[in-house]
Amino acid sequence: MTPEPHSPVPPPGCPAHGSGLPVPLYTPEYAADPQAYYAYLRHFGATAPVEIAPGVDATLVTDHATALHLLQDSSNFRKDARRWRDVAEGNIGPDNPVVPMLGYRPNAMFTDGAEHARLRQAITDSLARVDSRQLTEMTKRASDYLIAQVAARGSVDLMNDYVKQLPLLVFNELFGCPADVGDRVVFGISGVFEGVNAEKANMVLGQAVGELVALKRARPADDVTSHLMRHEARLSDEELVHQLILLLGAGAEPLRNLIGNTLHRLLTHDRYADGGLIEEAIDDTLWENPPMANYAPHYPASDLDFAGTKMRAGDLVLVSITAANTDPALAAARQTGGRRAHLAWSAGPHACPSKDLARLVTMTAIENLLNRLHDIELAVPEDSLTWRPGPFHRALAVLPCRFTPQVVHRPTPPRAQETTRPDHQAPAGRRAERSGVWSSFLSWLKG
Repeated sequence: MTPEPHSPVPPPGCPAHGSGLPVPLYTPEYAADPQAYYAYLRHFGATAPVEIAPGVDATLVTDHATALHLLQDSSNFRKDARRWRDVAEGNIGPDNPVVPMLGYRPNAMFTDGAEHARLRQAITDSLARVDSRQLTEMTKRASDYLIAQVAARGSVDLMNDYVKQLPLLVFNELFGCPADVGDRVVFGISGVFEGVNAEKANMVLGQAVGELVALKRARPADDVTSHLMRHEARLSDEELVHQLILLLGAGAEPLRNLIGNTLHRLLTHDRYADGGLIEEAIDDTLWENPPMANYAPHYPASDLDFAGTKMRAGDLVLVSITAANTDPALAAARQTGGRRAHLAWSAGPHACPSKDLARLVTMTAIENLLNRLHDIELAVPEDSLTWRPGPFHRALAVLPCRFTPQVVHRPTPPRAQETTRPDHQAPAGRRAERSGVWSSFLSWLKG
C-alpha cells in the first residue's frame, strides 16, 4: 500500500519519514503521541502496515466498523497462533520480544471452534462463581495495605507503588495462591510483561502455577483455581496451567493499566474534580486511552481481500483498539449511543469474559485510594509524564503524586482462610525467585 499523493506526512520522529512503510509502533515517539500515528495510519484506509518489533510486520485495523467485523468473523479469521506464517517459515524466532504475547498457548485466547468454546465455558462458569462482595473486600484489603506503605511519606509513585502491585495481590487471593507460590507468580508475571529476564520469569511463572494446580488437586478450596478444576470440561493439568496463566496475565498488565490510566485522567481533568465521577472516568478511559492499545491477534484462514487490503493466509492482523475507539466516524454516534460500545473489552467470541470483575476491582481500587488520600494531586507537570514504549499496551512509566501525610494504623486481622496461609514451601532451589510482595501482604494482614 502507498499513501495518496496528498497524504499527511508521518508524525515527528516517525522513522517512516525516511524508510516509508511499515510504520513502527514500538518507539518512544509512538508512545509519546500515539494519536498522531493513528491519524497518519488512517490515511491508508481501514487497515495499515505496521511494524511491532524490528522485523515483525503486521496489518493494523484502525477503523471501528472494520475492527468489529474482524472480531466477529471466526470463519475467515482464526486465533490459533500456529497459523502465523512468519513464525512457521522461520522468519521470526522464539526469542523475539513480541512472541511471548503472540505465540501459541493451549488456552482460550489462542484456540478456535469447539476447543475454544470448551475452554472459554470453563473460564466463564468459574469466574461467575466469584462473589462480588468478597472481591470488593479483597481489593480493599490490598488497597489498604499498599496505601499503608506510603501514607506517612506524603508522596507516592502511583504506578509502581500502588497500581502495579494491586491487581496481582487481588488475583493471588482470588486464585488461592499460598504465600510462596504467590510471590513467584508476582515475580513471573512482572518479568514477562516488563521484558526483564523474561525467559527466566516465564519459567518461574510456569513452575509456580504448576505447583498451584498440584496443591489444589490435593486440597481444593473456594477459589477460581478450584472452580476451574471441578468444571465439567475436565481440564487436564496442562490446560489448567495455561488457563490460569492467561487469567493471571489478564489481571496484571491490562488491569493495572486501566487503573493507572483512569487515575491519570482523574488527576489531570478538572471535570472529575468533585470525585463523584469515577465510573464516568473509567468509561472515558476505556474509550480514549484503553489499557491495551493494539492487540486481538488474528490470522486469515485463507488468502483474501479484506477492507481493500490483500492478505495471505497466516498474516498477522491486529486491531488498534484505541484507533477504532477514537475513529472520527464515531464522534456523533458516541454522543448518542451507549457509553460502553467501545472495543476495549474486544468483541465477538473472544470478548473479555471478566470485564465486570475488572470494572469492580478498578472502581474499588480508585475509590478507596481517593477516600483515604483525599487531597492527592499530581506532583509534576502533566506534560513531563512519560509513557512506556511498546506496541500492545498503553501504560505510564510513573505517576508521581503528593498528599497530606497520614498516621498508619495496623489492620484488624481477617478470618483465617486456608487459601492464604503461608504454609506451602517451594523447593529450596526456587526460593531465590520469591519477590516477597505477597508474603509481606499476608504478614501485614495478620497484624
